[in-house]
This record gives sequence, structure tokens and C-alpha cells, in this order.
Amino acid sequence: QVQLVESGGGLVQSGGSLRLSCAASGSIGRIDAMNWYRQAPGKQREFCATINSGGFTNYADSVKGRFTISRDSAKNTVYLQMNSLKPEDTAVYYCNGIIATATLGAPLQSFWGQGTQVTVSS
Repeated sequence: QVQLVESGGGLVQSGGSLRLSCAASGSIGRIDAMNWYRQAPGKQREFCATINSGGFTNYADSVKGRFTISRDSAKNTVYLQMNSLKPEDTAVYYCNGIIATATLGAPLQSFWGQGTQVTVSS
């Protein structure tokens, strides 16, 4: 199977920066897209950013201009550079991968990491 492991979360002051990483490992055949989502206490999980196999990126309006998603395809790793952080960015950040395993003919599946906590103090 496929495992996604996030890292890089922590506590930062308002206006600060953090970089999250998500490493995919296991039986990876093809990565179609990698995404970042977040979930604040008492709220639904929401989309933050995506990068597809062609390098196309897209962002939620709430993070556009402040967050940057990038990838290192050789390492099967995706990053989320978060700048100008605000208290409302406080959430558990989840990595999501749309990935086909290495099994011949395997379909694309959605895999999730365990999440990493980001806390922004005012």
C-alpha cells in the first residue's frame, strides 16, 4: 500500500512562516496529484492547495498569495510553504495523494496522512 507522512507543523506567531512536508512511500505506481487540506476545531476539512503531475497548482482563496505548494518528484515529496500566517490558519493539516499503486492496472486511489498540527498565536 501507500503511506503518507507529514512533518513540519508547530507553533508560530502571527506573521511567521512554516514549511510542511509530506513524503509518500510504499507501492507507488503513479502520482496523479498531491493536495493539502486542513481542519480547524469544530469545522469541516477544507481544501488548501493542489499540485498535479504536470506541475499545475491551485489554491483556496483563503491561502492564495501566502501559501505555495511544490514537489520533489524524485523523492515523492510535496511541500507547503506557509507565509504571513494568521491565527485563523490554525488547524490540523493533512496531506492527500491521488495515487495508483504499482500493481498492474491499479486505479487511482485517495490516500491520507495522519495530519500535522499548525498553531498560529496572535
